[in-house]
Amino acid sequence: MIRGLELPYICSMEQLLARIDGLKKEITAYPDGDAEAFRIMYLGSKGLVKEIMGEMKNVAPENKKAAGQLLNEFKVFAESKYDELKQLSQKRQQDNGSEADLTLPGDSVPLGTRHPISLVRNKVVSIFQRLGFAVAEGPEIEDDWHNFTALNLPENHPARDMQDTFYISNPVKGGTDWLLRTHTSSVQVREMEKGKLPIRIICPGRVYRNETISARAHCFFHQLEGLYIAENVSFADLKQTLYFFVQEMFGSTVKIRFRPSYFPFTEPSAEMDISCLICNGEGCSVCKRTGWVEILGCGMVHPHVLDNCGIDSNKYTGFAFGMGIERITMLKYQIKDLRLFSENDVRFLKQFTGAV
Repeated sequence: MIRGLELPYICSMEQLLARIDGLKKEITAYPDGDAEAFRIMYLGSKGLVKEIMGEMKNVAPENKKAAGQLLNEFKVFAESKYDELKQLSQKRQQDNGSEADLTLPGDSVPLGTRHPISLVRNKVVSIFQRLGFAVAEGPEIEDDWHNFTALNLPENHPARDMQDTFYISNPVKGGTDWLLRTHTSSVQVREMEKGKLPIRIICPGRVYRNETISARAHCFFHQLEGLYIAENVSFADLKQTLYFFVQEMFGSTVKIRFRPSYFPFTEPSAEMDISCLICNGEGCSVCKRTGWVEILGCGMVHPHVLDNCGIDSNKYTGFAFGMGIERITMLKYQIKDLRLFSENDVRFLKQFTGAV
């Protein structure tokens, strides 16, 4: 490093020139290092440049003009060396990536969007809320009673084989069998057990089934189920409710049909089909050349279910329905692979920016 300076009394131009030449050699040989250290040593308030400039008072009057020019040139020389060191230091930091260049423009942040499942869920909820349905939610880890038994599926009932269940633990003698819920019907049971009638609710949520993952099935998916219980509720009320939903969701030109079906918790039971949105009912691989696609199951609540939940089945009736949100989403946006919803591929997800 450069040593400190103890200037002798300057009384001639020769001495001043000699001292400036010596300092210029030191500055020229200054190693490429910390520019700030150079600034403090030479250009700071107590630096060598200011110190030697202060010796103007010791120069003979007839030499002051020439000495002033020499000192100014020396100051410019020292400042140019400082600028050079500063540029080298900045370049080295950028090359090493150790410090961000705050003069560069910031990176643009891409605009996010809601997941297509969330978009459709919110749309379906909005439609039924306009009909007076309230949203009800429940736990994803359920007991056997709320998931099966209360819904007219007692132990060893063959309909239990229709749902491959994820059991969390085997029941201890006299204990409870815990599982991941296979449908959101368990939320309906919990609401019926409260005994606050009439009931008009929809139950959206994630459910789990032990199925092989493919383009048409997954081990977890989303359902939305509805329940309406009051006096004198009829199947006609169910049909008109679902007619309204389909027209609001898919448009007034979509055709609708009901087919008889079987569910242990409803009687009578039905499945509802709509005309295929991909081929407009003409027949394609998605609708298996039939022109129709099943979107939900429904029916009148079975009297045994009402009795299990403490509701007088002789006084009250009700209807229930359930749909897979993934299926509704696939139909609405013409998506053919269920796995795309859970792969977090940004190229797929950003297609739904601004979608409704």
